[in-house]
Amino acid sequence: MDRAKRILVVGGGSAGWMAAAYLNAALNQGNIRRAQISLIESADAPRIGVGEATIPSILHLLAVIGIDDTDLMKSVDGTFKQSIRYVNWLDNKGEYYHHPFSRYTPQPMDLSSELWLRSDRSIPFMETISPQPVICELGLSPLSLDPQVPGPRLKYAYHMNALKFADYLSEFATARGVTHYIDHVTDVEMAENGDIAAVSTQSGQRIEADLFIDCTGFAALLIEKKLGVPWVDCSQWLLCDQAVTMHVPYEHHYPGRVKPYTTASALSSGWVWDIPLRSTRSLGYVHSSSFLDAEKAERELREFEGSHAAALDVRIVPFKVGRREKVWSRNCIAIGLAGGFIEPLESTGLYLADLATVMLAEHFPRDNDYEPLALRVNRILTNRFYEILDFINMHYCLTRRTDTEFWREVRQPPHITERLQAKLDFWRIKPPSRADFEDQFFPGMPGSPTQSTASGGDGRAPIDTAGLWDYASYEAILYGMDFLAEECQGWFGDNRQQPPIHGHVLETLQRASKLLPKHEAFLRMSLGMPDYPSQTG
Repeated sequence: MDRAKRILVVGGGSAGWMAAAYLNAALNQGNIRRAQISLIESADAPRIGVGEATIPSILHLLAVIGIDDTDLMKSVDGTFKQSIRYVNWLDNKGEYYHHPFSRYTPQPMDLSSELWLRSDRSIPFMETISPQPVICELGLSPLSLDPQVPGPRLKYAYHMNALKFADYLSEFATARGVTHYIDHVTDVEMAENGDIAAVSTQSGQRIEADLFIDCTGFAALLIEKKLGVPWVDCSQWLLCDQAVTMHVPYEHHYPGRVKPYTTASALSSGWVWDIPLRSTRSLGYVHSSSFLDAEKAERELREFEGSHAAALDVRIVPFKVGRREKVWSRNCIAIGLAGGFIEPLESTGLYLADLATVMLAEHFPRDNDYEPLALRVNRILTNRFYEILDFINMHYCLTRRTDTEFWREVRQPPHITERLQAKLDFWRIKPPSRADFEDQFFPGMPGSPTQSTASGGDGRAPIDTAGLWDYASYEAILYGMDFLAEECQGWFGDNRQQPPIHGHVLETLQRASKLLPKHEAFLRMSLGMPDYPSQTG
């Protein structure tokens, strides 16, 4: 008879409680009990409370756990997210473009990009094939107020308060059998075979487990400090290493609307996230400390937000971009910051923790032979990390900004990944399409491994499987950043017509305008958001 494996999650926060709640739900269903799950977190551990933007994959995690969407949104100060709006990334002249979640793909053949490339580009590319940029600009909710008349089917995710999300998952998981220890880990005991055997705590407890999940953040208490798995630095390609964060409560300043999207506005040495919650807006200036110190970054953030931000508190959050050489080593799996981090430009912070948790559940061991399972999980997570790294890197290297040293520097060849450079070079010959992700090897693409095989890792170079972003997402960023402008001038000349907008997009916009309420109206009527008075200045 199978014995339920003992899993100890070390560290709480969003990553720890996502892992505990999901694994408990995925591995223990009905009479099947594959895991006994516990989580230990210190009452003294600092908690970083910022607004968190998610992507639609979060809906799978929540569904498996068994969480009701409305209850979640009420508990975590939640709002809807339908897109990311990029401002001033290309020329710093007030331009913007959207990377939305929903896009129409004509059948049986999608010629959308070809038609747009042949046009005069007077309408942004994504607005020709997706209704969501305009729906976002109109400030509409993705859902109607009447479930009997649902309106257009639009993909969405959530904005939420990260601390409230962790607390919500904690309450939900412990009510369903997860054991919760509030104690400080003082020592990690090793077994003779090199595995982790147990942790000792400040109160004198000794907690054994079969599998340990390291959710201790950048401290990496288990995976690095005890097992010695090194960190792979990736700061060469993403220069930002610090954020100045701020909350703007609506009681202090309500701009009159709650945007149904995340805004990423480029400033002098990085960019500012603007995440609207139900009671506040969360801002964070992600920047490079090599080009702008924290004091100047704070000043620039306050100026960006306006005079009402003069007295609001700020917090400095340093971070490092990189990955753990092996996320799963022996009987320890690093999830969250302990396993890797890429700046939150495309809202992948929670996603990486989500993915690692889902992969662990899918590859959960039935016996003590962890190595083949770890090899596969490490390979999948490595591929996905570099897929995200390339995609985020692309936002920077396509800029035409030369107004500051930072923007001049990020465009330089040493800061563009070789994989991405090979993609861009190929896409200047043939624009991106679905086939590009069948076999991710383009002319000029490096074949070097990501780690030494001497360390027992997978020596193959990573590949981009489009597991997160396919050609359609690449098109959104590339054409939003005016990719192939010069080439199209040579190919198609000057006299080009306005780009066509697909009929499906126009029909959806007509339905949306009739059936979808304003985002803030939905939040007030369905989730109890107060009717804040609008303020300016």
